[in-house]
Amino acid sequence: MNPEAVVNYLVEWSRQKVRDAGALGLVLGVSGGVDSAVAAIIAKKAFPENCMTLLLPCESDVVDRMDSQALVEKFNIPYRIIDLDNAYHLLSTQFESYLKIEGLKGKLLRGNIKSRLRMMALYYSAQARNYLVLGTSNKSELCVGYSTKYGDAGVDLQLLGDLLKREVYELAQFLGVPESIINKPPSGGLWSGQTDEGEMGLTYEELDNYLASGEGSLEVINKIEGMMAGSLHKRNMPPMAIISPELRG
Repeated sequence: MNPEAVVNYLVEWSRQKVRDAGALGLVLGVSGGVDSAVAAIIAKKAFPENCMTLLLPCESDVVDRMDSQALVEKFNIPYRIIDLDNAYHLLSTQFESYLKIEGLKGKLLRGNIKSRLRMMALYYSAQARNYLVLGTSNKSELCVGYSTKYGDAGVDLQLLGDLLKREVYELAQFLGVPESIINKPPSGGLWSGQTDEGEMGLTYEELDNYLASGEGSLEVINKIEGMMAGSLHKRNMPPMAIISPELRG
């Protein structure tokens, strides 16, 4: 991969998509991870005067918040901090008052509340400014459905959606993303100790190798293909029932 050429292409692609939509710029969430760091730097290159990043802590690790703030300040990217703790606690308490789920499923349910609250904050900011919401998911995650429907998957543009995780790291090195972010285990930060690879049950190396070459152990291939099939609904628009002329009478 030619990182400079890819960055230049993504800058021009972003500008064109924003123009096509009649919008003025971009807003995105910065989490302290490598994907959002790369997306934020490219967004600033595309729209030096019309780019906004939101730091959206929600029971978040303080290290992630510090890394996020250090990144946007290093690259002089405008930002706002919106603490979602109170909104999350209110909603989760209300939801669990009539149906409380324990274990991993409960963690996922609560984690998805956080992701969807962040989506709401991003769209509020975008609509107020006539900006588009820029997604930060990579190809590896999108292909297996490692995203929250109407959460981090609820965006207008997927800037990194055709880049494998290892390619995002390559761009991160080229762009000068701080090593503290590059070396951090990837995590959605949805609960304490959560990591992407631990939740998926796959390493990014295994996933990227399969997506790039179709190769892997039988166990890995079966797992990935099962995840791809089970998450197809996340990559398609909702099905719409079509009423035939006969039924309309």
